[in-house]
Amino acid sequence: MANTFKNYTAASVGVTPTTVYTVPSATTSVMIGMTLANVSASQITIDVQCAGVYLVKGVAIPAGAALSVVDGKIILETTDAVIVTANTAASVDVLVSVLEQS
Repeated sequence: MANTFKNYTAASVGVTPTTVYTVPSATTSVMIGMTLANVSASQITIDVQCAGVYLVKGVAIPAGAALSVVDGKIILETTDAVIVTANTAASVDVLVSVLEQS
């Protein structure tokens, strides 16, 4: 079984739900970090869904600030997806760090 650390990014996420990461087939992943940075000039709110449930919903991030969403580890199985949505167009950059086991 191969273990590989990887980062996945999405820049300028906005009001359209954006899939930042999907677990590949025949793989289990451990999400070990997730950071969202507000790149806009105003406060925004964000939603993060993982495997069909919300990790956070409607959380405010002040202008120029960042939020770490993962406090601990989250196990993801094949086809699970991490989806981010903001209330403002092109307002948040996202970094997801995972350990993929295949």
